[in-house]
Amino acid sequence: MAIDTRGETADKPSGEKKTKRTSPALFYRQIVAELHKVIWPTRKELISYTIVVLVFVLIMVGIVAGLDALFTEGVLRIFGGSGS
Repeated sequence: MAIDTRGETADKPSGEKKTKRTSPALFYRQIVAELHKVIWPTRKELISYTIVVLVFVLIMVGIVAGLDALFTEGVLRIFGGSGS
């Protein structure tokens, strides 16, 4: 037996009217209201977060590049080939 799991549409009877769409002006006002609730980082926080992310990305690039070189060397030794 199939179960309808499409969220809200599965719960609504077929005769019920659809809800009215939001006007673009109301949508814009809601966006602005939500953006006012956001706690924006200070310049100092933003710089420190950016540095942390860049250092993390560089470390991850180093790990991936090291593993790639290691696996490449291993595959070349196992299957032969002209390696460095």
